[in-house]
Amino acid sequence: MELSEQEVVRRQSLQTMRDMGINPYPADEYVVTGYSTDIKQGFVDEVTGDGLPVTGKWHTGDEVRIAGRLMSKRIMGKASFIEIQDSKGRIQVYVSRDDIQAPAEPVTGEGLPVTGTPLTVEQQMYNVVFKKLLDIGDFIGIEGFVFRTQMGEISVHAKRLTVLAKSLKPLPIVKYKDGVAYDGFNDPEQRYRQRYVDLVVNEGVKDTFLKRAIILRTMRQVFDEAGFTEVETPILQQIAGGASARPFITHHNTLDVDMYLRIATELYLKRLIVGGFEGVYEIGRNFRNEGMDRSHNPEFTCMELYVQYKDYNWMMGFTEQLLEKIAIAVNGTTKVQIGDHEVDFKAPYRRLPILDAIKEKTGLDLASMSEDEIRAEAKKLGVEDTEHMGKGKLIDEIFGETCEGTFIQPTFIIDYPVEMSPLTKMHRSKPGLTERFELMVNGKELANAYSELNDPIDQYNRFVEQMKLADKGDDEAMVIDHDFMRALEYGMPPTSGIGIGIDRLTMFMTGQPTIQEVLLFPTMRPE
Repeated sequence: MELSEQEVVRRQSLQTMRDMGINPYPADEYVVTGYSTDIKQGFVDEVTGDGLPVTGKWHTGDEVRIAGRLMSKRIMGKASFIEIQDSKGRIQVYVSRDDIQAPAEPVTGEGLPVTGTPLTVEQQMYNVVFKKLLDIGDFIGIEGFVFRTQMGEISVHAKRLTVLAKSLKPLPIVKYKDGVAYDGFNDPEQRYRQRYVDLVVNEGVKDTFLKRAIILRTMRQVFDEAGFTEVETPILQQIAGGASARPFITHHNTLDVDMYLRIATELYLKRLIVGGFEGVYEIGRNFRNEGMDRSHNPEFTCMELYVQYKDYNWMMGFTEQLLEKIAIAVNGTTKVQIGDHEVDFKAPYRRLPILDAIKEKTGLDLASMSEDEIRAEAKKLGVEDTEHMGKGKLIDEIFGETCEGTFIQPTFIIDYPVEMSPLTKMHRSKPGLTERFELMVNGKELANAYSELNDPIDQYNRFVEQMKLADKGDDEAMVIDHDFMRALEYGMPPTSGIGIGIDRLTMFMTGQPTIQEVLLFPTMRPE
């Protein structure tokens, strides 16, 4: 691989450091006692009424050890200013030739031993290591004290500098005007492929993933306080069940059988309800061998929750409260700006039957139509390959074409036809419908939930109908999971379950326009 001029120079600097006896990649622990943002936010000039420093704050003269990546360097003769970026933010550091120290032997400016009068340790550290050998992107440790400059900026006065890791590739320079980046590392494909660079140089990227962590932490806290148990179920499965999707196929050599990466966790979690758990949830990766776009990735994170003795009405109320708490934890308010829309996650949310939603948006009364009539309407709307679709799939496609994108505020679309919901309990008062809801937010599905089907005979018949759809060419139809059927025959109590896409939830809570912005390493075509 051909190196750029800057990469060659950095490797030469690396070797010079080694020749000087400086290890550019030391193994020793470097103890950090302060972080950039904490120091700046906690700094105070005032003292108490007794003339003593205010406790719990940072003051002028407080000793500190910080560490991070060198992001800027302004050389001004015998003194300079640099900027260090640590895990929380950036802070300015003042470096004076006559102050800094280093445990190295005196050398010349070329890094060679001195034969006459040697440079002092301070001079060699400043004139050679700091001025000539350190580059933007290097990791360094600074030991010194906190102070406020004449310009009023809270900074660290360096007394000792330690090289922690030499960077051999130059970082892209990002330029800002009025707080907006207009040049630098902003090509989306580059950013997603080299997320490690994106996180370093582009402001706000890391914040999105810190908020994602808050979402997961809050979700777990709500579930744990409710008494539910977090579990783990197999990713490699012999039957890809629990959802309608195309799976990824692999092969287990020892067993000599094809296996599938799971498309959902549902059927294994229901087995645990059969086994006696009150409520179980899993947050983990699912895999679907389908398209990639601004809101879909082949591998994605999903949360599924199942609670015994509950129904979909209870689950709607629980979901409202969960999302309200998450919004407040992430943003301090239930209102979130998503593109051009302000979405309010404050409960309660509207509840609208799917057939009523289609009639409301299109005027079509699908409840009174036969399958062939619905197929004809779907063709008029531009739905492709309708001959391979059953009634439920046709209704789902019509809803997607005409309604889904219109629901901006959180809305529960409820009471789906039985053909669309092979794992859902029949509606207690509406023949032909099931007790199911999908939560729509900003024109996209965020959650899918049921009153779970626990009648094993009904469940078996539903699986048979799914197999008929598969015979007609529907490659997303479910196959019969005989072990799951056996588990149901032992008896599953009334149960409600829900699945929430964590990636899409993160998009909504952080106002990001694409799923790639909330995945640290989204799936990409090979370079």
